[in-house]
Amino acid sequence: MEGTNPVNKKLAAALSGGAVLVLALSGCGGDDETNDKLNSWAKEVCDSVQPQIKKIAAANASIQKETSDDSAPADVQKADSQGFQDISDAYKAMATAIQQAGAPDVEDGEKKQKAAVAELNQLSTAYGELKKKSDALNIKDQAKFADGLEGVATELEKLSKTGSDALKELEKGEVGQAMAEQQSCKSATTSGAASAPAVPTKS
Repeated sequence: MEGTNPVNKKLAAALSGGAVLVLALSGCGGDDETNDKLNSWAKEVCDSVQPQIKKIAAANASIQKETSDDSAPADVQKADSQGFQDISDAYKAMATAIQQAGAPDVEDGEKKQKAAVAELNQLSTAYGELKKKSDALNIKDQAKFADGLEGVATELEKLSKTGSDALKELEKGEVGQAMAEQQSCKSATTSGAASAPAVPTKS
């Protein structure tokens, strides 16, 4: 098992950074003035997004549980595969929810909505690719598995640092205030995703 633990830790550390992204959907402060149409939009989005944030948090926790110890390669691969699939599905569902909600009733609302949907779909695709890479790992050769896992961890680390600029832009000002007032978005901030540690620097 020698050599696997540092890689597992790198994967777990990189994974924890991915959870930061969903916090962009928690809603933050903004103007006090909101309108009924915008509140209705915020409620629809928050209610749809909250279950997906919980799904991502659960997937993160599952993967971290297997990668934080010297688990057998087959167990790590299984957890990674399922976790990445769940995260990919969750981001896809978020994109669909924001798409179906339509543009928020604010300046450049449609432009911001489309950018956020595109960003979420890109994340869904990226995690889908990670699942494929994880599924292709050689679990019968410890050295090859460790090398392959290193590659997955590196890709995940890059992904966790891509940011969520479009989501943040969507939720500025009035939209952020409207979302912050929704109970489901408040619940999202107290989910397991919100308590994920920051990605540590490489040693």
